[in-house]
Amino acid sequence: MHAGGGDELAAALGHRRGSREYRGVLAGLFFAGVATFAQLYSPQAVLPQISAELSVDAASAALVVSSSTIGLAAGVIPWSLASDRIGRVRAMGIAVIAATTFGMLVPFAPSFGLLLAGRVVEGIALGGVPAIAIAYLSEEVHPESSARAAGTYVAGTSVGGLLGRIVAGPLAELVGWRLAVLAVAVLCAGAAVCFLRLVPASRRFVPHAGGARGVGRLVARHVRSPRLLAIYAQGLLLMGGFVALYNYLGFRLAGPGFRLPPSLASLVFLAYLAGTWASAQAGALASRAGRLPVLVASAALMGLGVALTIADALVPVLVGLVVATVGFFGAHGVASGWSGQAAETGKAQSSALYTLAYYGGSSLFGWLGGIFFARDGWSGTATMVLALVLAAILVALVALRSRRATSRVR
Repeated sequence: MHAGGGDELAAALGHRRGSREYRGVLAGLFFAGVATFAQLYSPQAVLPQISAELSVDAASAALVVSSSTIGLAAGVIPWSLASDRIGRVRAMGIAVIAATTFGMLVPFAPSFGLLLAGRVVEGIALGGVPAIAIAYLSEEVHPESSARAAGTYVAGTSVGGLLGRIVAGPLAELVGWRLAVLAVAVLCAGAAVCFLRLVPASRRFVPHAGGARGVGRLVARHVRSPRLLAIYAQGLLLMGGFVALYNYLGFRLAGPGFRLPPSLASLVFLAYLAGTWASAQAGALASRAGRLPVLVASAALMGLGVALTIADALVPVLVGLVVATVGFFGAHGVASGWSGQAAETGKAQSSALYTLAYYGGSSLFGWLGGIFFARDGWSGTATMVLALVLAAILVALVALRSRRATSRVR
């Protein structure tokens, strides 16, 4: 527990690790992450079934995932603006309720076009949590605990992504992909209730209504910062590669050479458990060793894992997937927290820009990986992902190598 001035100190500096309020922040955001990311990525586990039922190719089927991430990317700045006016917790609550409602309706869209349109709207609603969560953490958690808290939040998002995939995948074989995705939305409704009950009210939030013009000035200031742009680039490049990896690996495992049934192929998403561990550990390690070394090492680990998936044997493919997942979540856990902490003002807008870049990369490269897959098979997709990882490492080393950037988190 924090000592000294008690509530007054918490209000001045934020909740310290070990306090009841700190645990409430992490528990609440953990469930918000489940409610958001389970329904965002549940269709990824059933892309082959969507492709077969709706008679579309792999790249087109992947648009079911990309359309929601496009919506999410489009929604992050408006959500950050709304949270500046009405408060972080209230905005996140509205977002998870709206997203869960849409999540129960979208699977029953009668055509592929309407399915994509519905997923865009669902994504806009889903954008409220990732757009605001890191800003909320930056305001409410003591700076000494912020990197660790951000890593733990990202761990919760990985659990959500895992649950959505491993629930939808096996269920789809029994009841079809539409009911399977609906079941995930019901699970998300329960997680949303837990979030609303557990998350503490903001104590350090100061409402301000600068309007679109004020937000525009903050955004312009952030995008003129090479340091912040380099942090946003980590989300764009690494997330783009990561989504492409998971979008098309299922097609590879179900195709010639492996012929795994969909229920078994969906179990590859258990690799997300490694990501859950890695993101929390990376946040703790960054607090001791500095953010840049942990970010670069994690990205390099992701690249190693992707290279292993090129093998024609199942065991190295699965090992590579776990290694790549550990590396990605380690890097994302560091970069996402850094995006809010590195901004001197407009932390919500900085977090929103990182989120926009993150899901922009997911949408673009998650689809583009299918073009490489159709042309060159898995080696084409893997090569694209490796190029993205290398670019992320080079950007980080060039733009983030400064005394302030490489120092330990205080």
